Amino acid sequence: MQEALGKAEATADLPVTWHLIGHLQRNKARRAAAAFPWIHSVDSVGLLSRLEAGASERPEPVRALVQVDLAGEATKFGAPPDDVRAILDHAATCRSVSVAGLMLLPPWSDDPEASRPWFRRLREFRDRLLADGYPAAQLAELSMGMSHDFEVAIEEGATIVRVGTAIFGARTPAAP
Repeated sequence: MQEALGKAEATADLPVTWHLIGHLQRNKARRAAAAFPWIHSVDSVGLLSRLEAGASERPEPVRALVQVDLAGEATKFGAPPDDVRAILDHAATCRSVSVAGLMLLPPWSDDPEASRPWFRRLREFRDRLLADGYPAAQLAELSMGMSHDFEVAIEEGATIVRVGTAIFGARTPAAP
């Protein structure tokens, strides 16, 4: 988040809408909500509550995506599918955060086709939530796919893709 905040400050004069992507710790939620119009990594009711408190003074609500963990990978964050309904239910009570959809990080593979089943599962999960009566506005966006697999993600229904590496090149790891 520190890196993104610095870049946001450096480009404050440009018409850029910043999206925070990646795990967000609860203790940084207030600051993130004040700084970012979009947050792609809501993974609990507790984090959503903290974002709601932090976004209360913004002129426009923060748009948030629920990060869903379909693969159960220990190295990744996200809400298990069984927890997503509770997050959406809580979001319906929020005034300063508006949940706008779901986000997924599938297990890594060099083969874009290996991501297809995960993208399809997220779309089907979203469709089940809609069939269960959840508002379409809460589920309008599907953020899935990155530089190496975004074409497959789009074929499976992505409305947002994350293509930073394709635009900016590979990142140099920070020095320890």
